Amino acid sequence: MQRLLHLLSRTARLLFWPALIFALIMAVLPKPPQLPGPDLGDKVQHMLAFFTLTTLAGVGWPRLPLLRAVLWLSLVGAGIEVIQAIPSLYRDSDWRDWIADTVAIMAALVPVAVFRRLLERGSAN
Repeated sequence: MQRLLHLLSRTARLLFWPALIFALIMAVLPKPPQLPGPDLGDKVQHMLAFFTLTTLAGVGWPRLPLLRAVLWLSLVGAGIEVIQAIPSLYRDSDWRDWIADTVAIMAALVPVAVFRRLLERGSAN
């Protein structure tokens, strides 16, 4: 079980950076491509992105204090909204998107906490 948890952690660490880059590129493209599947709306896309990023960060770096991860990722969400306010990007900046990001970040703390507890239990044995 411990080997699997450590493999998950390493995989999450490797996936975090491409996921972050993808999210940032999609956020600043003037006309981002439509993702496959149903159109879930802007807020849901924000929430999916930040839930994923938080889960990958929390699992990938299990010793990273969760408050630090929450603050940094929330700052990334706020930064995206600031960048989207640049008129030449033809994007809509909306503070509610940042709220959606932050709500998703907080929700992702649940699976991260479960993973970390499992990791701690295995280390204690």
